[in-house]
This record gives sequence, C-alpha cells and structure tokens, in this order.
Amino acid sequence: MKQYASDQIRNVTLLGHGGSGKTSLLEAILFDKGVTDRLGSVDDGNTVGDYSKEEIQRKFTIGTSLIPLEWDGGKINFLDTPGYFDFVGETIGALSVSSGAVILVDATSGIEVGTEKAWKYAEKRQMPRIIFINKMDKENINYVELIEKLKAEFGTKIAPFVVPIGDGEAFKGYVNVVDMVGRVIEGPSVLDAPIPEELSDSVASVREMLIESVAESDEELLEKFFEGEEFTDEEIRQGLRLGVLNGDVVPVVVGSASKVVGITMLLDMINDYLPTSKDINGGVVKAYKGNTDEEIEVEVDENGPFSAQVFKTIVDPFIGKISLFKVVSGSLKKDMEVYNTNKEATERIGHVFYMRGKNQIESKEIGAGDIGAVAKLSVTQSGDTLCDKSRKVRFMPIPFFSPGLFTAIQPKSKGDEDKIGTSLQRLNEEDPTFSITRNPVTGQMIIGGQGVMQIQVLIAKLKETFDVDVEVIPQKIAYKETIRGKVTQQGKHKKQSGGAGQYGDVIIEFEPSEGGFVFEEKIFGGAVPRNFFPAVEKGLEDALEKGPLAGFPVVDLKATLLDGSYHPVDSNEMAFKLAAALAFREGLPKANPVLLEPVMRLEISIPDDYMGDIMGDLNKRRGRILGMEPSADGGQTVFAEAPEAELFTYSSDLRSMTQARGEFTVEFERYDEVPAMIAEKVIEDLNKEN
Repeated sequence: MKQYASDQIRNVTLLGHGGSGKTSLLEAILFDKGVTDRLGSVDDGNTVGDYSKEEIQRKFTIGTSLIPLEWDGGKINFLDTPGYFDFVGETIGALSVSSGAVILVDATSGIEVGTEKAWKYAEKRQMPRIIFINKMDKENINYVELIEKLKAEFGTKIAPFVVPIGDGEAFKGYVNVVDMVGRVIEGPSVLDAPIPEELSDSVASVREMLIESVAESDEELLEKFFEGEEFTDEEIRQGLRLGVLNGDVVPVVVGSASKVVGITMLLDMINDYLPTSKDINGGVVKAYKGNTDEEIEVEVDENGPFSAQVFKTIVDPFIGKISLFKVVSGSLKKDMEVYNTNKEATERIGHVFYMRGKNQIESKEIGAGDIGAVAKLSVTQSGDTLCDKSRKVRFMPIPFFSPGLFTAIQPKSKGDEDKIGTSLQRLNEEDPTFSITRNPVTGQMIIGGQGVMQIQVLIAKLKETFDVDVEVIPQKIAYKETIRGKVTQQGKHKKQSGGAGQYGDVIIEFEPSEGGFVFEEKIFGGAVPRNFFPAVEKGLEDALEKGPLAGFPVVDLKATLLDGSYHPVDSNEMAFKLAAALAFREGLPKANPVLLEPVMRLEISIPDDYMGDIMGDLNKRRGRILGMEPSADGGQTVFAEAPEAELFTYSSDLRSMTQARGEFTVEFERYDEVPAMIAEKVIEDLNKEN
C-alpha cells in the first residue's frame, strides 16, 4: 500500500444500530473494488472485519476493526464499530481519531436507538457525517416516509442526495440528484441509466432542496440564488461540501450491501464531502505541553516532529500486544525510539504496518493523518501519546465511559487464582471501559463493565485466550459497622497456668467519633503503665476488623482508656492487647451498634419521556433525587443517590425502562446507616451464611 499525504487520507467511522449492516457494507466495498474476491457474510463468519472467535460465534462486531481502502487517488481508513452498546468504548476510541462518519440506517427498521446514539456521538463532536440507508431491496420500504422521519428526528439539516428507483423488492437503483445521473442494477452490474420519467418531479423537488442548501452556505451564492441565476456544477459541489463540513447539511444516500448497490456513490461522497485531518479545526489538534496543563496546538504536518495517539489495543495470544494509532504530525518508521508522554517512558518501535481486519500490511512508515499499527510496545496503552523527545506533547484523553454494571467472579480452579489477575489486566489493556478491583472488605474480585454482554464476552475471552475458567458469583456488599451510643466497659485478661502468667486489665469508654478511629487515654496515678498504652491501642485496632453485628469492620469509633490495673510480673503487651479486645467485644453490643452500607452517586441521562419511570424506580430502590438539569442533547440529567445494594441490576433495568436510550455513571459517595428493618434481615442472612 502506497504512502499518501495527509490531505489525501480520510478516517471514517461507521456507526449505526446493531444489525444495520456496517460490516456487510465494508464487505461490499472490498468486493466491489476488487480488494477481495468473494463477498463475505456475517452469518457465514467469513468477513474481513469480524475475525475473532467471539465475533464469528456471536455474529456481531465486538471490537473496532480497521479497513483501509485506496480509492480515486486517495485513501479511506474505515473504522467498523460495534452496534451493541456494551462495547461503546470501541466506538469512542474510533471517533477520537476520525474526521467524519457514515451512519447506517436499516431501511426495514428505520430510526433505532443505535441511530439516535450514533447521531448524538457525531453531534457532540461536531463531526461531518453521511447517512447511508441500507437494505433498500427488502420488503415494505417507504423512502419518502423514512426521510420525513429522519427530518423530524434530526432536523432540517437532513438532505437526501438521491431518489431511489423502486422501493423494497422493486428497488433497482437510484438517481443521484447532484450529478443528475441514474444508476440501475443489471444482473451482477450497476450501470448508468437515464432518469425515469415517473421520477422527474421527485428528482426536481429534491434537487431544489439541495440548491437551497448550497445557497445558504455562502453569501455570494445566496445573492446569486435570489437573482435567479443557475449554479455551476462546481458551485453546487463546493456549496454542499461547505455545508457538510459546517454540519449544516447531512447527505442521505441509499443502497444495498447485499446487492453491492450504492457503493461507488458512497465512496465518491466520502471523498467529495467528508474532511481530511487537514480540514478539521484549521489542520491543528489540541494537546498539552508535556505533562503540564498548558494547552498547545499540534499542526497536522508530515514534516513536523513525530506525534501520535494510540486509540486501540489488541491482545493477540500469538503476536502479543498490537497498538493502533493515528499519526498527527511527522511519521513513524521502523526502529525509531519514541517517547510515551503519559508513562514518561521510551519505547522502541519494531515493524510498522497497516491492518485490514486481522491481516497486516507491511509499511516503511506511517505518515501524518494516517492510521497504523505496531506490535509489542512495553508500557503503552490506549489513549497514550507517542512523540519525538524533541517536542513532548500529550493529546487530550479519550473520554471512555466508566463502568455501570459490577459483577463478582472467581476462578473455577484454585490453581488459577494468581493467573486470573494477570489475564484480566491484559484484557483491560484491550478494553479500558471495564474495571478490576479486589474488595478489601469482602475479598471478592469485582469486574465492572457497560453491560451483561460485555461481561460475558470478557469471561469467554479469559477462557479462550488465557485458559482461565471463571464463574460469576453473587456480589457481596462491603458493609461496615459503627455505634450510636456510649458505653464504659472493663476488659480483664488473666491467665495463670504454671510459670509466668498473663495479666491485663483496662476500663475503656466507647463512643462515636466524627471520622475514623480515635484513641485517647485519661489514666491517673499509673493504674496502667504508659508503656502499655500502645498495646491497648493495637488491641483495639485489631478488634475493629470484626464488628458485633455481622463481623464487618467498625468505623468512626472513639475509645478512651480511663482506668485499669496491672501486675508487676505477669503484665505484658500481649495481655493488654487481649484485655482491650475483650472490652471491645463485650462493650460494643451495649452501645447501640448499627450497620452501614455504601451509598452511590448516580448521574442519569434520559429523554424527557422517561422521567416519571426513572423517578418512580429510584424511589423503589431507596434512592434520593438530588436535582436535575437539561442535558445538551435535549433530555434531562438526573442527579441521585441510592444504596449500592439496590443497584446490582440497574444497568440492565435502565436500558429496559428507556429502550436503551438512558445512560448513567455511578461512583461511591459515602456510608449511611441501613434502616432498622432492612438491617435486621441483612444481619440474619449474613449470620446464616457464616
């Protein structure tokens, strides 16, 4: 594959609902342009993009795949992203290095949740986009109605660039209203054809809308339009391109991936209307100077110092780690030494190559604006910046979503206990949207992700890639205990069984504290020698690990040593540690002990239509609404708190309540007292388990 200048390269993300045909469209493109000699099928498991065992078995995309295509004197890097929302991290990573997007719409299903989300991702980034209506050859298609729905949902910027020739099973091509050329299916070929007479009115109407869009893109053109002058073909193209780049025009085209229709027009439109890296933000990318907070701009320049951002990591059991990156400036070559600003470490570059699915295409160098790959980097992870040491820069972090669903897992074989942590860390390099923690209270290993499907895939990958078999187990809540009352308790440890004995005697006052464990002493007259005070404190600290209600750690406790006694021969540090622990165990049950539970803070983004359902559901979960505010995409953002015990299924439940339109983030806020009736049941159940 030849080298291209940055103004000849377009990085385009394919977006859309699961099943809209993103992977199939790429198969059609590769086949139509002679890159492959057969049309792969998702159902048959032989596509270029979906190549992992999990993708082939499940018949949908799990990880973003890179598909480069040389076309019309330039290069298009397609990034095929998953349609399932559990794998949104792949989509976010792809969008971070793209300058344009193609949103696929299934003509049979119309606007789906995935369509709405794809639009929202592009809108948030002000990304130029094209809508490709796929499966126009299926039954019961109404193109006019679909265009009206797109305009109702996404506004007047929706601009059809084609009029289909026939709908549904009668679909046999389209009229390009920009070039005023018809294209029809003739056996295995798609050929130029005259515009059908019965479509002349429709074509004229759609073209008039496009001409208005052209006029609105430029003051001189607007004046020409009002004076009734005709636009040249060049003015039409330039006006439409400016409208697309500004986000004022979103072209809509049609086709069929299965019949390989609409492919050439889509590729031409990507070249004509979607931007290169040079066209975005004046050809500069925002960054930080080294590891400081000072913002700078890095110019997209083939001749500048090298800089690039890694946006995806692939864990290959045979090759090792493969890092996919986009070069912003300069170029990356074999045997270069580069600096990882995020890790403040140097990396040695081996071979550099392009990827087409799982296939590697060797290259001498990867230049500015292009996307390439390198294997076996030692410390580099997704989101990291690689650069020349002469100009240390750090690109903006990729805004990966934080986990919302948490599950406890354990290895099926005890021999895998050490192996599981290492294996999960490797997978976490590939997918930064899941987390791995070991709960210090319950001892459980907790993995957090975007949804059930992502967790299932992770477990399958552990088995397939690392031969680690794990099972999901019920997640335990990391309860804690404290007291609400005050009590004074004696603890006396006395042991005499021949030889040296043990004697320790303390009187301790226990009461709540404002924060953490506090130890004080108010001994008068040497009742307990000062050298035993540390032993008393240590005995209490050890006892804090197991509270009186259900054996959970005790927090927010103040203990004051008031009195006691000692024996000049038999007293020692161990005796006083045991005496303090005895006072703790016997005193705390008398001081109104209570159970505490973790309370989480939620930030929930939902369309207005679901507000009542969300608030009612939070009430059932013992939640509390803190406030709400309008969100940028027209919905509402709800701020709330709820106990962790009530949120185990919230990720799935929120999707169900909002038809997958709702999103949320969750983080630990504080510990609160469990209501008495609930605490009683929790303690009873926990004591039964123990």
